[in-house]
Amino acid sequence: QVQFVESGGGLVQPGGSLRLSCAASRSRSIFEAYTMGWYRQPPGKQRELVARIGSGGSTNYADSVKGRFTISRDNAKKSVYLQMNSLGPEDTAVYYCNGALNFRTVEIGNFASWGQGTQVTVSS
Repeated sequence: QVQFVESGGGLVQPGGSLRLSCAASRSRSIFEAYTMGWYRQPPGKQRELVARIGSGGSTNYADSVKGRFTISRDNAKKSVYLQMNSLGPEDTAVYYCNGALNFRTVEIGNFASWGQGTQVTVSS
């Protein structure tokens, strides 16, 4: 099982930017085959998928973040990133990454385990 470690969260003012990183624990060959997703869980709400990137680099975004967030991956570093711009208070959440060989698993977020996530707080 591949484990992922998220980092890069913090406190940012409205309109600001952050770049989140997610590093995989397993081999590059396994990571390369994975569809990866960034998720977030706002306080008191369910976790939701905000962006995903396929093994070939295709991307998909939730409507709420389109045009503001960009997901990317660096297979050599076994990492996936989430560039977040024009942040607003509604983006405050714990952000998680996860991945699977099957993109449907990433779509529905049906994972047996999750990392600790990284807290993003947007506030003035």
